Amino acid sequence: MRWMKSCIGAMFVAALMQTGAWAAPLKVAFVDTGNTGRSITAETIAKIYAWSHNLDALFISRGIDVNPYETKVEMNAQILWSQKGVDLSTHVAEQLNERDVKRSDLILTLTERHKSHILEKYREAAGKTFTLGEYVGGMGGDVDDAWGKPMEVYVQMFAQLNKLVPAALDKAMAGRPAPAAN
Repeated sequence: MRWMKSCIGAMFVAALMQTGAWAAPLKVAFVDTGNTGRSITAETIAKIYAWSHNLDALFISRGIDVNPYETKVEMNAQILWSQKGVDLSTHVAEQLNERDVKRSDLILTLTERHKSHILEKYREAAGKTFTLGEYVGGMGGDVDDAWGKPMEVYVQMFAQLNKLVPAALDKAMAGRPAPAAN
């Protein structure tokens, strides 16, 4: 009898996994150079978009060359986010590591250089690492670094990411089950 219960339980779990009803959230990493501007902006846009569209996804942002002396969000990016009611003052830049690569389902970089660096350093990143523009079908190419530039450049970066990130999430979530309503 115990054996039959185990079999039925295993069949139930297998059926849930096959239908996607018990699928794990999609895990997406956004990667740039220092994790103080573009990637944290992409992560924040993704979190807001996922929340407002009820997407079952988790997000992180990382850098490939984090400066340990510059770990806070760039001032112009903080100003733009604060105008939208978002406080990023507690963000601390983090270096991309092997664990992040292994645990991410999708790694979206802000430039081709970031993508190349990751693919050279982490073999397991192959097949799941793309530039953001490449992933959404050639929309926009690289996202230029605004670090140290005037506010207008940050505004342009925000506008570019506000187009690319939702398009990428829509593509990544296509065919995945929507989370159950609470």
